[in-house]
Amino acid sequence: MATVSLITDDDASADVLDVFNEIRAVRGTNYVNNFWRALAHDPALLRATWDRLKTVMAPGALNPMVKEMLYVAVSTVNGCEYCVHSHTAAAKAKGMTDEMYGELLAVIGMASQTNALATGLQVPVDEIFEV
Repeated sequence: MATVSLITDDDASADVLDVFNEIRAVRGTNYVNNFWRALAHDPALLRATWDRLKTVMAPGALNPMVKEMLYVAVSTVNGCEYCVHSHTAAAKAKGMTDEMYGELLAVIGMASQTNALATGLQVPVDEIFEV
């Protein structure tokens, strides 16, 4: 259950509607998801988060699907159910196949296991790996 109400278009300020309309335009949809509607209680935070997300998730050295898959991995580790669902859907929309998703989950599981082992054992970092 949300700790804040979700701001509807009817209840949104002009600043919030500007961001909502930009989200719609950039994503090519009329849908504004609950994350943005919850953030809309703080229009400055909404704007700053949206602007940063647009920059980080834009095509670059990593393609958008890979970025979405990375978002799924970090969200899984951080336990963010909302982000796992929304970014899995985004990754699939950008071309992630079921096979890719299975491999992604296997890598997340393997990294989580070996990270815990290395942390618990306090394995020193090899000199060759230090930059």
